[in-house]
Amino acid sequence: MNARLIKFLPWLAVGLLGLFPLVESTFYMQLLTKVLIMAIFAMSLDLLVGYTGLVSFGHAAYFGLAGYALALMAPQYETVSLWWSFPASIAVCALFALIIGMLVLRTRGIYFIMVTLAFAQMLFFIFHDTKIGGGSDGIYIYAKPTMKLGEMELVNLEKLEQFYWLALLSMAATYLLLHRVLGSSFGRALQGIKVNEHRMRALGFPVFRYQLASFTLSGALAGIAGYLAAVQYGFVNPEILSWHQSGAVLMMVILGGMGSLYGAVIGSFAFILLQEALSNQAWFGAWAKHWQLGMGILIMLVALYLPQGLAGLMQKFGKKPVTEAADE
Repeated sequence: MNARLIKFLPWLAVGLLGLFPLVESTFYMQLLTKVLIMAIFAMSLDLLVGYTGLVSFGHAAYFGLAGYALALMAPQYETVSLWWSFPASIAVCALFALIIGMLVLRTRGIYFIMVTLAFAQMLFFIFHDTKIGGGSDGIYIYAKPTMKLGEMELVNLEKLEQFYWLALLSMAATYLLLHRVLGSSFGRALQGIKVNEHRMRALGFPVFRYQLASFTLSGALAGIAGYLAAVQYGFVNPEILSWHQSGAVLMMVILGGMGSLYGAVIGSFAFILLQEALSNQAWFGAWAKHWQLGMGILIMLVALYLPQGLAGLMQKFGKKPVTEAADE
């Protein structure tokens, strides 16, 4: 299998996933919809971790903020238009990421990790300890957003298969956007900053601006995932802002392979499907409640024996490492 064929595989996978609602059950369609949404979330974090060299442990802040933005914008028991609520939620996340980025990017290493975690936890406690968004009980979204052109309804998100296709389209669009961005001079500069920040600064690159742009874009893309997750479940609570959520998406990136967009997608599939399998009481009985132990062991094995993640397995099928940087 040559590198050109490998390059085509993500789009073949998207085409096959598009046919999934025609052949599978409601449970698996809901599960796969969750995977697609988390794949967007993982790709947004991989932009920071894998390409910019910034390990954030507070990425759930933007995921949860988008869900709360939708819940607070939607009138109770009434629908809200997707045409304006979707970009508005993303804009809120982008603005928040811009403001936070201007502060946290003045730190490095472990300090950057801890400060991103601190800001995410601050946001968590704002929603948890106040009446904004229902406090610790969360808030329901009773009606899914509508997508109309005049009086004609273009998409009915109450129908599971149509929401699935929207999630699939959003995932493919996110992949394509990031692939183009990373293949541009901006993307090359980000990867240069990751490798040697001091040299890039000495060459005259405005490192802080590049990192801030990456941080803001990453937050906005995480907002897409958060918005879709809120629509899928019809409910948001402070737990989606917690460090557990940030840790889970970071493990998806590590499992799939940092610095590879399709690796982030693979990691999302692997993490969620493994979680479902390991927590299956029919298979593992009483051990199912300890599924985190099994997941942790698998993550450690991948880190030890597959340093480039599951996506690294694809390298042996091509003549060169298969990353978005090498594809161009």
